[in-house]
Amino acid sequence: MTPEEPALTPEDNRPLSFADLAEQVSPAVVNITTTTVVAANAGPEGMVPEGSPFEDFFNDLQGPDGAPQRSQALGSGYVISDDGYIVTNNHVIEGADEIQVEFFSGEVLDATLVGTDPNTDVALLKVEGTGHPFVEFGDSNGEDAQVGDWVLAMGNPLGQGFSISAGIVSARNRELSGTYDDYIQTDAAINRGNSGGPLFDMNGQVIGMNTAILSPTGGSIGIGFAMSSNVVKDVVAQLQEFGETRRGWLGVRIQDVTADMVDAIEGLEEARGALVTDVPEGPALDAGMESGDVVLSFNGEPVADTRELVRKVGAAPVGETVTLEVLRAGETVPLEVTLGRREDAEAAAVPASAEGGPAQPETSEMLGLTLSVPTPELMTQFGLEEGTQGLVVTEVDPASDAAEKGILPGDVITEAGQAPVTSAEDFTTAVEAAEGAGRKSLLLLVRREDNPRFVALSIEDGEDDQQ
Repeated sequence: MTPEEPALTPEDNRPLSFADLAEQVSPAVVNITTTTVVAANAGPEGMVPEGSPFEDFFNDLQGPDGAPQRSQALGSGYVISDDGYIVTNNHVIEGADEIQVEFFSGEVLDATLVGTDPNTDVALLKVEGTGHPFVEFGDSNGEDAQVGDWVLAMGNPLGQGFSISAGIVSARNRELSGTYDDYIQTDAAINRGNSGGPLFDMNGQVIGMNTAILSPTGGSIGIGFAMSSNVVKDVVAQLQEFGETRRGWLGVRIQDVTADMVDAIEGLEEARGALVTDVPEGPALDAGMESGDVVLSFNGEPVADTRELVRKVGAAPVGETVTLEVLRAGETVPLEVTLGRREDAEAAAVPASAEGGPAQPETSEMLGLTLSVPTPELMTQFGLEEGTQGLVVTEVDPASDAAEKGILPGDVITEAGQAPVTSAEDFTTAVEAAEGAGRKSLLLLVRREDNPRFVALSIEDGEDDQQ
């Protein structure tokens, strides 16, 4: 169903009309109706959080008092193959007992659920038969999906039936709430019921799936979001093959490198890469990755930040051996990692391991922090786990850089200058080493309720506080 000719003339970037494009792709866009049996007196408010950007148009069919009721929800979707595979949002069909698909021609077919991925809000359906009109995925990072390019949104807004709206790509690479988010923002009108419908470029290819809106009223105000097709088509391929997702898993905790960390990390010239905060048991540990490593590239491709690393790892096949370049102690170190499966790791929920030996009781003040080795009293006071290693923050000077960076009493510092600390002497040594190297800040690994993060503290303001 992809048009042979684009809707733009070579001489003019303005579309003369969307009519021909709409006529060609409309047969592949479908309306989706789901039916769910719910408890008596449980209306749509009980099914979808009020004001949720993912809330669709619900029509509750009331049953007799005390009897189960049948609740219907409306959404959109699009056919991607001759044999009837249909893509929509997971939230459109989630919990449904029956799913029906209405085609542009008026034909209605029952659909079966092939698989879902709540992480990207993608669901794959299947209807019987062959010869179905379908559309193809385009490149959501391509030249026809740039900010300012025309796009068409199609679907079933507010249950009104097949509808089309036009707009432009307003922004790219938007993140809403998910780990794998990569949304295209558009001002094409998207309303409840449009969820799961396609966002077309001017070549009639799907570059996004309409998923959410930002609105104080619940209606379109010109801020809509479509999950990029490059994410959707990878998920769909896995759902078609396995009925579930099988994402690569590296087995690390990471955070973005901020500008104030650059001076504190030896060999780093700009704020880029993914900073490893913890390496529990898993593929990365087996490959020799260490806390404090900065992942600079994945299979030869540069890594800008944590989101990019997560996407690259998640898109890689389970069991594949990949090459990562990490910055460690000023040197670039290549590591070969055989990826595990993220879904298996999440099910196992392996905790990070604690390392180091017993520390001797002592307290000191430096860089606006009062630090102490873990004692039974402090562990009880701050709810720390048995075997906690490092230095416990007992007080924070409210006028210090440490307070500004969000360090709190009860936090545990396990590394300073990317070296383990178990005593005040270790901490002092790290500060002196940073000063000797001409650094303006010291990188600390701080744990709070087993959630590690790196913080760069200024050592210039804290020199007079050291004892």
